[in-house]
Amino acid sequence: MKKQLKLAKTCLLAGALGLFVACENSGEEEAFEALEQQEDLLVSYGYQVIPNQYVVTLKTGTLGSQPAAKGAGSYKQAMDNNKIQLLSLFGKSNLTLDAVQAVYGYSVEGFAAQLTDDQLQVLRQDPRVASIEPDYLIILAPPPGKGPGGGDGGGGGGSTSQTTPWGITRVNGGVAYTGNNKAYILDSGIDLDHEDLNVNAGAGFNAFTSGKDSRSLDDGNGHGTHVAGTVAALNNTVGVIGVAAGAPVVPVKVLDSRGSGSYSGVIAGVDFVASTGSNGDVANMSLGGPVSVALDNAVVAAAASGIKFVLAAGNSATNAGNSSPARANGANVYTVSAMGQNDTWASFSNYGNPPVDYCAPGVGIASTWKDGGYNSISGTSMAAPHVAGILLLGNISNGGTVSGDPDGNPDTIASN
Repeated sequence: MKKQLKLAKTCLLAGALGLFVACENSGEEEAFEALEQQEDLLVSYGYQVIPNQYVVTLKTGTLGSQPAAKGAGSYKQAMDNNKIQLLSLFGKSNLTLDAVQAVYGYSVEGFAAQLTDDQLQVLRQDPRVASIEPDYLIILAPPPGKGPGGGDGGGGGGSTSQTTPWGITRVNGGVAYTGNNKAYILDSGIDLDHEDLNVNAGAGFNAFTSGKDSRSLDDGNGHGTHVAGTVAALNNTVGVIGVAAGAPVVPVKVLDSRGSGSYSGVIAGVDFVASTGSNGDVANMSLGGPVSVALDNAVVAAAASGIKFVLAAGNSATNAGNSSPARANGANVYTVSAMGQNDTWASFSNYGNPPVDYCAPGVGIASTWKDGGYNSISGTSMAAPHVAGILLLGNISNGGTVSGDPDGNPDTIASN
């Protein structure tokens, strides 16, 4: 009876998580253990399936409208055109404008929509459909701990004097940026008027179309501003300094002020970057969750154009190959684990090579925060932007190897 109940739970979880697991007696234990890991990830990080909402990817060439020029306005117009085309192409499924949440046409072709069971069945049988996945609500996990000195959590102005965070020193950062590229920060927005950041809001994108977070690219959470500061805080005598000091940072708002968003919104952010980014730009994604082939494919396709995508490995002390987009692999895609001072492994960091490419400082990282403030927090979210800054400056050098990597194959420490 116990085995029957376990098998039933396995099958139910497979449906809920959108996993392709054969519910047969052979391999039953392995399947159940894999699904339990995914369930634990969902519970511990607050990932939830959005009821009746799906991400549908289409075969290349199904949708024809792409931006005529770079920028949020041109991208929105092109995707609005694709939305109208969708209703015509998939008329048999009775799609409506209100049901379609997002449309993609540059990194992957497809859309996200609220679908009935009947609509889902029609789309599954359509030969133009490549895949259908449940959409997830993503909620940022609290950082696994504040580093030495704590952090004020935001608020207040700049410091009376500038300090160089230990991570910046470790990766040989703090170099004045003189290039022409920019860093896209796919996150909770960026504090638009922070005195320590060079924010290019005009090049930004907002995945939210309603509610208070749709009104501005400003950061109501702090996470995105912290990431941006590690990449490129100014060398201006106050606060902190970033790896590529003074480089322009572009807010791509896919998480709201509570730190929550959806996979469909994150894919829209990736699609926007693919449409408007240039060869040599970087895109930092300090977020993640359960496996999504659609999100992984979007990242890989966008990176193939020459935009360098930097992905946080994740903070669940498990194999990064179980999370998206951390597990994405391809040209110009870099997954980053975290370490503390003295090159020691951060206990919370995900591991596994592949997909992890480099390790970087992620414990007690001081950086910019919302409302003109500063904060010191930890996570692979803090490690990834060190690598993004290095990539803006040029190529990654070997800075040695991290001590205590759980997979037994020590990650290379990224260095400028």
